[in-house]
Amino acid sequence: MNNEQKMKRKIGLELTGVGNLSKMLAIQTFTNLQYDVTPEQFSVLSVLIENEELYQRQISALTLKDRANVSRIVSILENKGYISKTESVSGRKTFKISITDEGRKVYEQVKPTILKIWSYTCKDIPEEKVDAFFEILSEIKKNLLAKVNIQI
Repeated sequence: MNNEQKMKRKIGLELTGVGNLSKMLAIQTFTNLQYDVTPEQFSVLSVLIENEELYQRQISALTLKDRANVSRIVSILENKGYISKTESVSGRKTFKISITDEGRKVYEQVKPTILKIWSYTCKDIPEEKVDAFFEILSEIKKNLLAKVNIQI
């Protein structure tokens, strides 16, 4: 397959389309189940579960969300009591962000739904194909990160 044929496949459009569909399904599901968090907020809780304490810029890097968006999400989650901020000892106005016990409860409540969405998304796809997809996606991400100047 030559480059012109590859371009005709419009990889970027396909990835964006699938990402949008996945996001819409998550929003629809969270809304129907009346969760107190959005999928975006859940993604922040998820990285905090995996990493204990993070600076806001680290959350931005891990979720690939811009600082303003992460700042908004952090503020909402803090107001709900799902995360806490501790001033850094560096003397600068930076804060370590961690998940609270209440945030952990919400995470555990929502996690099975995320797993069901994932299961539905990969329904009838052999595990080795899913693994291969993630390997390819990781390579594409690496290539893009080398070219994109992300302000985090």
